[in-house]
Amino acid sequence: MIDVDARLRPVTLDEWPAFAHAMHDVFAEEAPASFAERPSSVAELDRSLSMWEGDRVVATAGTYSRTLAVPGALVPCAGITWVTVAPTHRRRGVLTAIMRRQLTELHEQQREPVAGLWAAEYPIYGRFGYAPATREARFSGRTERLRLRPDVDLGAGRVEQVTAEEYRPAAVAVHAAVHRWVPGNMVRDDRWWDRHMRDDPSGRHGASARRYLLHREADGTVTGYAAYRVKGAWSDTGEPDGTLTVEEMRATGTPAYAALWQVLLSVDLVRTLKYPAASPEDPLRWLVTDARALHSTPVDGLWVRLVDVDRALAARRYPAPIDLVLEVRDPFCPWNDGRWRLSGHPAGGYCGPTDRDPDIVLGIEELSAAYLGGVPLAALQAAGRVTEVSPGAVTLASTAFSWPVTPWCPDNF
Repeated sequence: MIDVDARLRPVTLDEWPAFAHAMHDVFAEEAPASFAERPSSVAELDRSLSMWEGDRVVATAGTYSRTLAVPGALVPCAGITWVTVAPTHRRRGVLTAIMRRQLTELHEQQREPVAGLWAAEYPIYGRFGYAPATREARFSGRTERLRLRPDVDLGAGRVEQVTAEEYRPAAVAVHAAVHRWVPGNMVRDDRWWDRHMRDDPSGRHGASARRYLLHREADGTVTGYAAYRVKGAWSDTGEPDGTLTVEEMRATGTPAYAALWQVLLSVDLVRTLKYPAASPEDPLRWLVTDARALHSTPVDGLWVRLVDVDRALAARRYPAPIDLVLEVRDPFCPWNDGRWRLSGHPAGGYCGPTDRDPDIVLGIEELSAAYLGGVPLAALQAAGRVTEVSPGAVTLASTAFSWPVTPWCPDNF
């Protein structure tokens, strides 16, 4: 049996091309030339992990230093990424060693109390305590059936097409104004905006270059933005049959949001709309005359893992008062295993160890799923994954863990 942990180490800048090639090879992808030659500006090589077999990379992983919006607060979050194991080294404990190293270092160094990742395959990460805490709605529909209701307020502003250079500073300001109110959103600094704005031709898949819209009020203030692409097509009878894909859309109010949609639903030669990374509660479904014409495919989004139960639960806010003892089962991170008294309210929270009898017993996976307020503990109880000890405790906890805004993460990393 190989000593995997002893062989895991950060990758160096000189080793990056081999690291990048190995990572993309597992995903059956060709690394973009710019990424294959040197890491992007958001990469943190000191937080990477690699395992080598001679001059060949057989395992990769990385961590981004991110900040996550949680109910009522912003919390440092370890963005887990680049996780691959070569087919020749599967079932040897390599992935388990990577996950344990990452979580142990976060705990021992008192870094981010929460970790998050995007799961390529659903069954993998639950055994390490991660759980899907946000969902996405992959919207699609035929534009001839998608029309705004006649009573929708479009305001007195205007929508204009702009260049990337005009778009970016305005979008940054709008994003900064809205992201903190949506659990699951990530803070974006200049490096992350650089990455977000990148538009490599190899990633367009036959569609146009990215196009940009801004919504301006009468006084010139920007209150909304949208980024989209169009892929032209023609039917067998010669009719236009293009597809418009919305990549991102944010606004500070309903009139700006509706005005942007009015433009997007009216683009010439387009017959199909796609919005693949929308919030499951996006207001678009309530803005159109025929909500059945807006088809929605729900998929899991950001997976969350509480690294330190006490710090993570104390960091968020609770819309209803709660004072309960949670008995948490966490065999993978034993420092979390035990009983925790959680006392919270709309202004803050406290969580610390206790020897009191538990009101609820649950695993770290279930607690992580509920953390952002989108997965009710009552639903997990109905699935047999949460045990209520004190009568009414699950109802109380479900209410306190909930949040008025549906969790949503538009930042895939």
